[in-house]
Amino acid sequence: MDLTGDLPAEAPADGGLTTGAVARLLGVAPTTLRSWDRRYGIGPAARQDGRHRRWTGADIAALRHMCALTSSGLPPAEAARTVLAGTAGSSEAPRPAHASRASGPLPVGRARQECRGLARAAVRLDAPALDELLTAVLDRYGLPAAWDEVMMPVLHAVGRKWETAGERYIEVEHLLSWHVSGALRGVAAGRAPAPGAGAALLACAPGETHTLALEALAATLTQQGLPVRMFGAAVPAGALEDAVRRTGPAAVVLWAQSRKTASPALVARLDAIEWGVRGARRRPVVCVAGPGWAGRQPPGARHLSGLAEAVDTLGTL
Repeated sequence: MDLTGDLPAEAPADGGLTTGAVARLLGVAPTTLRSWDRRYGIGPAARQDGRHRRWTGADIAALRHMCALTSSGLPPAEAARTVLAGTAGSSEAPRPAHASRASGPLPVGRARQECRGLARAAVRLDAPALDELLTAVLDRYGLPAAWDEVMMPVLHAVGRKWETAGERYIEVEHLLSWHVSGALRGVAAGRAPAPGAGAALLACAPGETHTLALEALAATLTQQGLPVRMFGAAVPAGALEDAVRRTGPAAVVLWAQSRKTASPALVARLDAIEWGVRGARRRPVVCVAGPGWAGRQPPGARHLSGLAEAVDTLGTL
């Protein structure tokens, strides 16, 4: 789906959309809309009771053009002058010479409306909008659904753009990943872990740098009051084995994004680790996750195919 396509022009019966509704529709922070109104005059033609902004279809069309211009690299003040000069009906925004090569739409397909808003904000490199949109989807859907149905589809859309555009969109991916990571780390624990509960040790395989899926798992487990040890990207095999011996986790989750980093040999070594006193020795349950393990589940390991399954499995250990 083209994220720069036409937005609904219909206004509700009461005369227009609220600033919050327009912000969600466009993938722009409400503070950005208010700033454009205050600084540049890109605002609603009428206000409810003379104070509250109500945006009509024509107002939204002007905002859409403003978003297209700023996404192409035009400074907001210059973009506003172009819109106010009467070019809002133009089908394409002029592209300045210094514009980013990554100003096109992201292919999110038939996804939630929030995906389109988040993708628009990412392409515009609009950090405040990313934070507000991510907070909103976490509040509305909860962490597992927000990850599966909003965050992950947009991240995958960036990846699909890379496949056809080389290193273009790398700045979009980096900014989006940073803000998704921050939103996941900001999820509060729902309750304290139960006394004696065995921790889940989460780590990427050696050489693996993709951590966001593990961060989503760590945040969900923490939210549910399950103890977690998150070690993140590219953990050397020896360091990971030492961490297992020192912490005695109930489970180890080893993430691999690609087949190159998926190591069945490391799984076997982790599965063989024991700790505890003689006669009461314990071993971790080793789980593998990520597309790198597709079609090659190592003996003795459990395969976690998604966030919900991973949470359910680890919650029973």
